[in-house]
Amino acid sequence: MSPENPENGAVLRLVAARCLRYPDELLYAQLPLLQAALDEFQPPGAQRLRSFVDAVAATEPLDLAAHYTATFDTRNRRCLYLTWWTDGDTRRRGLSLVRLKRIYRDHGLEFSHEELPDFLPAVLEFAGRHEEPGTELLQEHRAGLELLRLALIEAGTPYADVLEAVCATLPGASPTTKAEAKALAKAGPPQESVGLEPRGPGVEPFGPGVELPWPGFPERKDS
Repeated sequence: MSPENPENGAVLRLVAARCLRYPDELLYAQLPLLQAALDEFQPPGAQRLRSFVDAVAATEPLDLAAHYTATFDTRNRRCLYLTWWTDGDTRRRGLSLVRLKRIYRDHGLEFSHEELPDFLPAVLEFAGRHEEPGTELLQEHRAGLELLRLALIEAGTPYADVLEAVCATLPGASPTTKAEAKALAKAGPPQESVGLEPRGPGVEPFGPGVELPWPGFPERKDS
């Protein structure tokens, strides 16, 4: 992300967060808003996101919904839940999810929705609102993000453009191979299964009423 224009990078992350949620009627209704945000702020990577938005506009909603469901599938190693890449389906993942909620709370955001807090759109909304801790959080999960990006490129899906734009907001160059991406992590996701299946898509991570270019995060209310 360009330090001279942090607001531009924030807008890109917020637009990307909306693009990576389940493609419901709201997404189609917000396409003009997404296009306007990209045109106004012109963040680095805006062209890739604009290409994705144009692809959405040219795709029937039911077709895009089916494509989304088929694309983001752990069986194909294309998962939008970041702690899956670091912890897999292990007990340790539960601790990681609790930690994420605590990070959000420490920055005035109460994560109370049924969606899991490691859902990439939720993390991107946080990173759009809080640049420095958000960038650190994305960097912490850089290996998973890059592996997801490479898997989407390999799958030939327009969603690859969204991950390309997201990874471009992070420091340093992106790896060009899976081996290089895996080298970013000390180990891949463990295989121990304890029944922690990701929850369904299609929800607003921080509650309804999100406005772009700035999200409507519900602020924490201290008692």
